[in-house]
Amino acid sequence: MAIALPVITVTVIGAVCGVLLSIADKYMAVPVDERVSQVREVLPGANCGACGFAGCDEYAEKLVNAGVKTNLCIPGGAETAKKISAILGADFEAVEAKVAVVRCSGTHQQTGLIMDYQGPKTCEACVTYYRGKGSCSYGCMGFGDCVAACQYGAIEVVDGVAKVDKSLCTGCGMCAKACPKALINIIPASSDVFVGCSSTDKGAVTRKVCSAGCIGCKRCEKACNFGAITVTNNLASIDPEKCTNCGECVQVCPTKVIRVNQCSAQANVAG
Repeated sequence: MAIALPVITVTVIGAVCGVLLSIADKYMAVPVDERVSQVREVLPGANCGACGFAGCDEYAEKLVNAGVKTNLCIPGGAETAKKISAILGADFEAVEAKVAVVRCSGTHQQTGLIMDYQGPKTCEACVTYYRGKGSCSYGCMGFGDCVAACQYGAIEVVDGVAKVDKSLCTGCGMCAKACPKALINIIPASSDVFVGCSSTDKGAVTRKVCSAGCIGCKRCEKACNFGAITVTNNLASIDPEKCTNCGECVQVCPTKVIRVNQCSAQANVAG
């Protein structure tokens, strides 16, 4: 009897609590719009944050309850935007396709090392040692944190530098978030050229550590008839809104650091 009484007491308490929870679940539940789950089902599930929200769940909730734009899912593209618009009865808005580009051209042939790094084989770990193992402190470290972050197999390390396959890239931005040096930019897929360098050192310093770095000579800036290229702090940058992809900047760049955004990651090495 001494043992049975506590057991019976706990069982009764558990049963009462169960009944109370069932009642609370029925009468205190917050109504959920079924469209939230419908929208969530058509989203790709990348949870990349390219839409500006924490993940697909939050974006789905905001689409239904806050009326945010239906074309913010970059990985899903136009097909996903159309499905969302159909579910919500909203007008379809086109999605601007985007891709990632790596702003570094320092392959093993163009640059060298300043240390024999023996630590964990990740960019995040290596960057804590004088901003990396390379002689250029702005350069790609080549351990592939970006590769691990990509869910689409669109990026790989070739000859020491990360390269993006434009045909596979969805522009989700996960690789850009994973790069501790912020070398990866997300640009419109319609942009055919980009500056493959991130160094803001003076030209003479850049030349000493990498033969494929921007030296701030401004030849590209002068050659562009559309005002799309500016050189600031020794580094050229391209405004995709103004760029016409004419290729003049590519032709005049003495270090060939302005590159054509080719499809194949392997082909990009020679770009």
